[in-house]
Amino acid sequence: MTYKVAIVGASGNVGQEMLNILAERNFPASEVIPLASSRSIGREVSYGDKVLKCQVLDNFNFSGVDFCLMSAGSDIAKKWADRLGAMGIIVIDNSSAFRYDSNVPLIVPEVNGDELEIYMSKSNRRNIIANPNCSTAQLVVALKPLHDAATIKRIVVSTYQSVSGAGKEAIDELWSQTKGIFVNDKPEPSLFPSQIAFNVIPHIDVFMEDGYTKEEWKILAETKKILDPKIKVSATAVRVPVFVGHGEAVNMEFENPISANEATELLRNAQGIMVIDKREAGGYITPIDCAGEDAVFVSRIREDISVENGISMWVVSDNLRKGAALNTIQIAENLIERNLMNKAS
Repeated sequence: MTYKVAIVGASGNVGQEMLNILAERNFPASEVIPLASSRSIGREVSYGDKVLKCQVLDNFNFSGVDFCLMSAGSDIAKKWADRLGAMGIIVIDNSSAFRYDSNVPLIVPEVNGDELEIYMSKSNRRNIIANPNCSTAQLVVALKPLHDAATIKRIVVSTYQSVSGAGKEAIDELWSQTKGIFVNDKPEPSLFPSQIAFNVIPHIDVFMEDGYTKEEWKILAETKKILDPKIKVSATAVRVPVFVGHGEAVNMEFENPISANEATELLRNAQGIMVIDKREAGGYITPIDCAGEDAVFVSRIREDISVENGISMWVVSDNLRKGAALNTIQIAENLIERNLMNKAS
């Protein structure tokens, strides 16, 4: 069986990555339609060996569409998702519009894919499925096997997030500032609050009253919703001058004893994870190594000597893939593999 797939936001970084991954994974699509705003009408995007022209979202007839993959921001998602869901279209949304809605599942297939069975069995479902924040997606994949084995009580995570997480303009800003410095041009911050080239910025998204940023709150709220509401989470989100790939330094405290060797073995055997941990120079993964890869990579696994039953590790993943486009397509694949699409209409 094949499926008609519409991609909203196809001209953006994540939308174009969705098109690449659909082709790479031979997704059973009878037709793929790239949709964008009127500003991108006629813009060409690649889909495998084909070149497709973007159509205007506002004018598109969604009749016959099975999946709508959305990566165009919260405002667009709020305007369109319920309308499309009511038509029987499965909407998988990359924005934060529905992540914290109790009536919408927040899914990372390796972690909580079984929730799709429960959701699709509901007669009053909205046919909307949310994709988590890019930092959360890679984090929970790495946490899941350890939590199942020894029950995580508390997590402290510091993220080192690439500029691609902030969109194409952010990539352009890093590129232009980096080039400018070499010809003695003074960097002029535009999208970022400070110079991003050759610098790090401990600030992603808006500040909240408690001193945390919205990005840090997202990691907390989404980890609890996906993995376990009882886990205590503290996060510090940092923007770094890297084009693609988010790194995370993760410290975990467990209810039950777990050694570094046990944690390593659990991670090696877990779905979607690649362990690279040789405990020598270069025996770990960096963001540049993970660009274009599907796996969540884990390195630097060791016992945290500051707490009882503690483990520390380094987690890296391509934020445009597992953090966004790949996870979206894996959700669609899961629905097909579980024979749940016949319940969508």
